[in-house]
Amino acid sequence: VARRKPLRIKRHKTAHLEFAKRHLKDSQTMRNKILWSDETKIELFGLNAKRHVWRKPGTTHHLANTITTVKHGGGSIMLWGCFLAAGTGSLVRVEGNINAAMHRDILEENLLQSALDLRLG
Repeated sequence: VARRKPLRIKRHKTAHLEFAKRHLKDSQTMRNKILWSDETKIELFGLNAKRHVWRKPGTTHHLANTITTVKHGGGSIMLWGCFLAAGTGSLVRVEGNINAAMHRDILEENLLQSALDLRLG
């Protein structure tokens, strides 16, 4: 199965390269101050991807060659979290799909407080 990756246009690649060059000589102390955040979707049952198996003829329905499923997909949850070198920050369950306004609200409500807790804790 082909791997998925975000679309990177030339402008994005150039901006990423410039960012990397600007911070190439940052000290370890400076890198320890970086707070990373991201969101992820977690399937509550099964996988959100295809799985390939090698099987011999006549073994199509053997347990090792099948993936158990449930009707209607089983559901998923969306989580947002953050971390830095000192540890992990907030982990937030996101209701629905993340849009720009929701992402801004999550950052306003959780990012600064996580940074303060991690630096002071």
